[in-house]
Amino acid sequence: MGIVGGGGGMGRWFARFFAGQGYAVHISERDSGTPLPELAAVCPVVVVAVPMAVTTEVIRRVGPHLKPGALLMDLTSLKEEPVREMLAATAAKVVGCHPLFGPDAADLKGQNVVICPGRGESGKAWLREILEQSGARVVETTPERHDRVMAVVQGLTHLNTMAMGLAMETLGEDPEMLERMSTPAFRTKRDMLEKVFGPSPRLYAELVTKNPSARAVIAAYEKAVAQLKRFVEEEDAEGLEEWLRRGV
Repeated sequence: MGIVGGGGGMGRWFARFFAGQGYAVHISERDSGTPLPELAAVCPVVVVAVPMAVTTEVIRRVGPHLKPGALLMDLTSLKEEPVREMLAATAAKVVGCHPLFGPDAADLKGQNVVICPGRGESGKAWLREILEQSGARVVETTPERHDRVMAVVQGLTHLNTMAMGLAMETLGEDPEMLERMSTPAFRTKRDMLEKVFGPSPRLYAELVTKNPSARAVIAAYEKAVAQLKRFVEEEDAEGLEEWLRRGV
């Protein structure tokens, strides 16, 4: 089992997972570990677990070295481009995989995982079996459908969080006072703000800018905020209540 980017969060998580399943795991990093050509030559399964910004580059580098019967898969949060690039880079089996959890998860029990078949039934069947046997809830769909759904599940969620954080900065309220007067709902939102505006904002930035379906999502979000603005300006609680009842 080869993992490109096995030192990162999800790469490290899956390295531990596959090792726990009894597989010998080889890790390749940019400046350390097994060189990509050697990794591809000896591993029947190669997992690309690098940041989204360099996923295409890594796929193009490792793909040509895989044997035809091997499996190439990725773990990125978008699927159309990675699956297309994997199919173009290798004659091996191809599956796109999106684990819908973070590296803090203890195991796969109850976790959602999306798989997007690219080439070869046996590779997809093996991956699905090992995930489901470990307790994951596996959803199989096309790369295109995955990205449309993720534009809502992840894109809309993170756009909302970004908008809230930027609005709070504009309003300039004292963070200490906000904390002292916070509600449970606000603290839940604050935790999301700390993730999005935290040490790795690039991940969230790419999730909302690299998914073509996010354009329709932000247009819908903008339209909704404009309507909310009208209700607030007109002090129309009854109209807003009726609108909210229709929306759920």
